[in-house]
Amino acid sequence: MPETTEQQLTDQVVASFDTAKDERFREVMQALVRHAHAFVRETRLTEAEWGAAIEFLTASGHITTDTRQEFVLLSDVLGISMLTVAVNEPDHGEATESTVLGPFFVQDSPEIELGGDIAGGAKGEPSWVTGTVTDTDGTPVPGARIEVWEADDDGMYDVQYDDGALAGRAHLFADAEGGYRFWALTPTPYPIPDDGPVGRLLQHAGRSPMRASHLHFKVTAPGFHPLTTHIFVAGDPGLAGDSVFGVKESLVRPFDRHQPGTPTPGGRRLEGSWTSASFDIVLRKEG
Repeated sequence: MPETTEQQLTDQVVASFDTAKDERFREVMQALVRHAHAFVRETRLTEAEWGAAIEFLTASGHITTDTRQEFVLLSDVLGISMLTVAVNEPDHGEATESTVLGPFFVQDSPEIELGGDIAGGAKGEPSWVTGTVTDTDGTPVPGARIEVWEADDDGMYDVQYDDGALAGRAHLFADAEGGYRFWALTPTPYPIPDDGPVGRLLQHAGRSPMRASHLHFKVTAPGFHPLTTHIFVAGDPGLAGDSVFGVKESLVRPFDRHQPGTPTPGGRRLEGSWTSASFDIVLRKEG
């Protein structure tokens, strides 16, 4: 009875974790074993296929560096990152919805003043982004820390270049009324890094590596639940096919384009066109 032998093996492996002292570790590992074994049984996985999977994971480890996380990309394109967000960050009514962090967040980004420019020399069309940070009752959250980062007009993040310069990212703090404002770049679509194992997986599946145009936000304030989110560009054709499944309708915003010569906030001199967008952020209190 092959099924009985297979189930007996699964039961033995599950039971091997019974002695784990950490209850949560035991629960997670036993569930992992049950689901992984069920996958092997359901697909009747061959030894050659399992060997190919091991090679894929090994290659993912080899290409991973301090500035490129292939396993995050794998989690993203399989929808596991967004599912984890859905499990841990369910919709809380008035609070701003969360989405994936992505593989390009960097700690200790440069600080800019309100109205400053995050571009740092990165190429792209300037964009004026404004909004307020409040709680779910509409009360301003002064001093909220707002991390922002994005790709340049070539679809590259600063950490993907070899010069070590930080560009297209910064942090700033909301004013006494919870307001914030800064110059960024108008988001454009770009492919996730597809020159490695995850890219080959997508190619084999006939899937696009393109991400919908977006600007990353990470917002924190004492007493409030941290928020990781994006804003997406209304009208972007890629909204329906985001390669990491990160788009949420509530996060789509219009980026209004202004023709060259249109007066800019603060009187900034620009030679070409620019855009503007508004994004009000609502944090929920801890607990």
